[in-house]
Amino acid sequence: MPNSEDLLRKIEELRFKLINQSNKNESYKEVLRISQELDKYIAEYQKAVLYG
Repeated sequence: MPNSEDLLRKIEELRFKLINQSNKNESYKEVLRISQELDKYIAEYQKAVLYG
């Protein structure tokens, strides 16, 4: 499992990508895919912080 710093980097990367895709009016499916991936990393980060 990646450490919390790695997870934060991935979260920021995906947030940036999600914003850019949304601003470009990309397909809904791609925006949804990125959003779901981002959710996964946020949940992993929360577990890492909560449980160490």
